[in-house]
Amino acid sequence: MLMCRRWLVCSLRCHYRSFSFSAARRTVMPAWVIDKYGKNDVLRFTKNAALPIIHYPNEVVVKVHAAGLNPIDISMRGGYGAATMAMKRDPLNISQSGGEFPLILGRDVSGEIMECGLDVKYFKPGDQVWAAIPPWKQGSLAEFVVVSGNEVSHKPKSLRHDEAASIPYVAATAWSAIVNTGGLNKDNSVKKRVLILGGSGGVGTFAIQMVKAWGAHVTVTCSQNAERLVRDLGADDVVDYTAGPVEKQLKNFEKFDLILDSIGGETEKWALDLLKPWSGAKFVTLITPFLQNTDRLGLADGMMQSAVTVGCKVVKNLRKGVHYRWGFFAPSGSALDEVSEMVDAGKVRPVVEEVFSFAQVPEAFQKVEQGHARGKTVVSIMEDQKE
Repeated sequence: MLMCRRWLVCSLRCHYRSFSFSAARRTVMPAWVIDKYGKNDVLRFTKNAALPIIHYPNEVVVKVHAAGLNPIDISMRGGYGAATMAMKRDPLNISQSGGEFPLILGRDVSGEIMECGLDVKYFKPGDQVWAAIPPWKQGSLAEFVVVSGNEVSHKPKSLRHDEAASIPYVAATAWSAIVNTGGLNKDNSVKKRVLILGGSGGVGTFAIQMVKAWGAHVTVTCSQNAERLVRDLGADDVVDYTAGPVEKQLKNFEKFDLILDSIGGETEKWALDLLKPWSGAKFVTLITPFLQNTDRLGLADGMMQSAVTVGCKVVKNLRKGVHYRWGFFAPSGSALDEVSEMVDAGKVRPVVEEVFSFAQVPEAFQKVEQGHARGKTVVSIMEDQKE
C-alpha cells in the first residue's frame, strides 16, 4: 500500500520542479568536520563548510533540525571502514587518498526539505522528513545535508525533531537484519520467539518494540539497571548478564526462532545452540569483520576473506539445522514509511538518553563512546519550529 501511495503521489506531482534555495544565497554553512582520522580531538567546528548541492535528479536538500549519533560515528571518526567507504564514494578511484576530508559525521537526520531534484516527485520543499544517511555520504552534523529521495521519509507527525532523529539509523539497521535477513515481518511474527542480545542500546530498544508490535515473544539480555527500560518497551523475559554467564541462564529457556546479536565477541560460539533446529531459525549478527577485513587487506582481498569466513560458518551451522547470517545497515525510505506509521500509531516510541546542543558535539561523541547506552544520543541543530 505504501509503495502504491508513493506511486500515486509521484504521478500527481510529475510536473513539479523546485527552485534552488541556495543559488541566490551562500555557498558555506556551519558544520562539525574532521580533517583526519583519530580521537575526539579531530572534531572541528567551522562556519565555512561547503554548502551541499544536488548532483543527481533523485536527491533532496534537507535543513537539519536534529541529528542522531551512533556507535558507527565513533568508529568512522577513527577511520574504521575507510577503504570500503572510499570505494563507494569514488568507484573509479579518481580522487586522491584523503579526498573524503573534510568529512561530516552523523547518520540520523530529522528536518525540513529545502530543495528537490527534478526526479523527486514524492516530496516538496517544506516537508518535514527523517532519514538514515549511508556512511559513505556526508553526514548530518551540519546545517544542511543532501540525501537520495529513496532514503528519506515523511517524519512521524507525533514526534518532535529531536525525538525523530533518534530512530532512522537504528530502525533501518534493525529492519534490514530482522526483515530482510531474518525473514520476520508483521504478517508472520505472531508467537515467534525472538532473542535480542544487547537490548538496551539503540538497535535493541527499537527491535524490541518492532517485533513485539508484530506479536512476537521477546527475550532480551541487558544489565540489571536496564531491565525496567526494556520491560517498558515490551520485553517478555529479561536476562541480566551481570548475574552470571548469559549462556547458562538462557539454556533454561525454550529455543528461539530468531536471535539478533548486537554484542559479538564470543557470543556466536554458544548462541546458535539456542535456536530451534530444522525449523528455519536464524542467528543474525550485526558485528561482522567485513569492514575490518577490507581496511586491513584491501577491498578485493578483504571481500574474499569475508566471503570465505561467512561461507564456512553458514555451512557449519546448516549441518546443525540452523542458519547463520550477517546483518548490515541498509537505507530505505519505504521501511521508514512503515516505521513512521508504527510511531504515529503508538506502537513504537523514541528512546532518547540525552540531547546535546550543536555546540556540544564533542561532548555528545564522548557520551556515545562511553558505551552502555540506554537509548540514543541526539544533537539539536536548531530549535523545533511549529509545524
